[in-house]
Amino acid sequence: MQVATGALSPLLHKLGDLLVAELTLSSRVKKGVQSLTTELELMYVVLSKVGDVPADELHPQVRIWAGKVRELSYNMEDAVDAYMVRVCDGRQVELGPNNLKNRVKKFFKRTKKLFTNGKALHQISGAIHDAQELANQLGELRQRYDLVASTDGVANAIDPRLKAVYRDVTELVGIEDRRDEVIEKLFNGDDMSKQQLKTLSIVGFGGLGKTTLTKAVYDKIIKQFDCGVFVSVSRNPDITKIFKNMLYGLDSSKFANINEAIRDHEQLMNELRVFLQDKRYLIVIDDIWSEDAWEIIKCALPKSDLGSRVIITTRITSVSEACCPSCDDIIHKMKSLDNDDSKRLFYKRIFPQGSECPVELEQVSREILKKCGGVPLAIITIASLLASNDQQIKPKYQWDNLLSSIGRGLEEGGTAKDMQRILSFSYYDLPCYLRTCLLYLSIFPEDFEIDRDRLIWKWIAEGFIQGGEQDIRLFELGERYFTELINRNLIQPSYVDFHGRVRSCHVHDMVLDLICSLSTVENFVTILDGTKQRKSNSDSMVRRVSFQNSMSKHTTHQVNAISMSKLRSVTLFRTGVDMIQTLSNFHILRVLDLEGCNLQKSSHQIDLRYAENLLHLRYLGLEGTFVDVLPMGIGKLQFLQTMNLRTCMVMPSSVGRLGHLMCLYVDITVRLPVEIGNLVSLEELNEVMVGGTDAIEKELGKLAELSVLGLWWEGDDESVCNSLVVSLANLWKLHKLTSFLCGDARFDDSWDRWVPPPHLHAFYFYHCTSTLPRCFNSSLFPVLSCLHVVVDRVRLEVDIQILGKFPALRSLWLGTTKDQCTLLSKGSSLAMMHSPS
Repeated sequence: MQVATGALSPLLHKLGDLLVAELTLSSRVKKGVQSLTTELELMYVVLSKVGDVPADELHPQVRIWAGKVRELSYNMEDAVDAYMVRVCDGRQVELGPNNLKNRVKKFFKRTKKLFTNGKALHQISGAIHDAQELANQLGELRQRYDLVASTDGVANAIDPRLKAVYRDVTELVGIEDRRDEVIEKLFNGDDMSKQQLKTLSIVGFGGLGKTTLTKAVYDKIIKQFDCGVFVSVSRNPDITKIFKNMLYGLDSSKFANINEAIRDHEQLMNELRVFLQDKRYLIVIDDIWSEDAWEIIKCALPKSDLGSRVIITTRITSVSEACCPSCDDIIHKMKSLDNDDSKRLFYKRIFPQGSECPVELEQVSREILKKCGGVPLAIITIASLLASNDQQIKPKYQWDNLLSSIGRGLEEGGTAKDMQRILSFSYYDLPCYLRTCLLYLSIFPEDFEIDRDRLIWKWIAEGFIQGGEQDIRLFELGERYFTELINRNLIQPSYVDFHGRVRSCHVHDMVLDLICSLSTVENFVTILDGTKQRKSNSDSMVRRVSFQNSMSKHTTHQVNAISMSKLRSVTLFRTGVDMIQTLSNFHILRVLDLEGCNLQKSSHQIDLRYAENLLHLRYLGLEGTFVDVLPMGIGKLQFLQTMNLRTCMVMPSSVGRLGHLMCLYVDITVRLPVEIGNLVSLEELNEVMVGGTDAIEKELGKLAELSVLGLWWEGDDESVCNSLVVSLANLWKLHKLTSFLCGDARFDDSWDRWVPPPHLHAFYFYHCTSTLPRCFNSSLFPVLSCLHVVVDRVRLEVDIQILGKFPALRSLWLGTTKDQCTLLSKGSSLAMMHSPS
């Protein structure tokens, strides 16, 4: 039900923006907007609570009601967007990236005369009236059926994680070596006498076997302690119950009636401290989800020099770090099983004792295990689906069918549902805004390496990231969202640059299976890959489509694109799809991502002139499509935010009309039009070729919102370089700057006069000067953390002394044009360079 909440959030923001335009809306329409907003805000509160409950634990009435709210939200947002498009009417909108309400107010004042009694006002008025009636009906239904409290009672089902606590260790594979490794870390070779309390945190995503491993460790070493207890916390911890369970587990005789006793947190905490004060204890806190819960629990654990140990397990990296602040504490990161252990565990569950895998099943077994990725829970689950009660091996076609289903939603079954429930705990622990962002990853095929920036800009285009703080850009919020999903181990890093920043990620097949299942239930993304029929009600209800590589030609022709009138997003991972032939039918399309599809080799030539009619478009991805020319009509797309045009060779001057554009990726060979200075909302311009004349250089100085800029320039005219340096001095919001000079000219005097922006974090400076410029002063680079410099001559002692004083510098490359750049230092060692010692 989280998708309904995610659909409401951007609508509420847009209705708020409409209310800002009080001079342009009639009193009747304004009252309608206010009434609708109030009802939707109440629904948002209810949906936030409903969204915390798994879909299979809700009554059908709740799911139906939430689905209707979702469709109401989508339809109303489409109406508001259509209104904005009609009002825009081809005129450039002077909107910046921040202070949204002020921008909207100026926009409406400017265009008041266009729609005082026009068609746009009539349409928005009718849409609001219809939405009001439906919202009122849904509000009455909510009250009539008391939908918030309605569940099917499944919430009281046995937690499937309990099986891990009581599983016989002899059933497991590779557990002994892992157990002994953790024990070695826990004791570190000490005799346990006169030791301070030590905490060990075991961290990893759901299904890796944290609880199973911890229980094996606990059972192995508990006899070395005076007392011990193994207690689970869960997502919504009841601290009183946890403390009572701890007391009862530590001494069941002394605290036999503790569960019936009336105690508050403080009393129970004191009782625990008194009991543990003079004892060497072993406490396991399993499955902790928040730092706040740990801060309370640790207050009940007295510190002493008796050699006590605390083990915690968590799925969240930041929680594990909070639990282990001391240098003596240890964080143990769970690893997947290797190939041999994975195979042993898999075969042990399927084949009769002592028998081997039949030759005809070896290949499909390897492919299944590859998808399981060494995750014990996944291996056990898949093996259980293939095992037979009568010891008979299932035929190969059943193995093939199961293989094809992994990553697209496993077939129904008790074991598979247990696995999904365990993984879903991580999903339901996410804040509302992150759940929608995670579900969106279902658009990518399995084993796909997902570029971080591509993902974040698409989140923005879809409306999943809503601005709040005045000085925080939408992309910065997106970076925080991405980092949080990494922190929670729901996505895994694929490529980490030498600054330690994750540039791309992938989704484990088991997590992908979960989010694909949730996405299908919520009708969030429709995946068309030729494997099975989608489960949405009708084509008209499809909002987002992902065409994936395994689609057959036969399946392609079954797509009824014309009927998908409400389609918002199209992402292609293959070419030759008839659907793109009907671009002009997708009137409210926001995202068109064709990245990587070589349209020149497509059997159906795609005419991008149709794209100029997609007036709602926010994201256009054409990298790797080998489209040579962008149509002049692209300037009509007034609400376009991101264009990825790498490999596109010709850019028309009409690009200068895109007043909302925030991100522009182009190939280094593309010459930007002079009108580039009109893109006042632009935040990221990855590559721009400058030089020759100073026209483009001067225009760059108008892009005051730029945060990322890459300059590749040629020529030997010093006046052009002077213009460039002057323009750069106007870009005070730059965080990352690359300057690469092609050729032998050097402009030391020009760069000596440059004043860098105060927020510059990364600077890549190649071949522009003969020596280190005079502007390289520590006072001018207060937050610079990454610096790459290539000059003709390095004055080693002098330059190192200068750069070593940069207060925030963590990574430095310094080299000459004739030599390879050398990494001189990282981290705190930079400060040592200029130390008096």
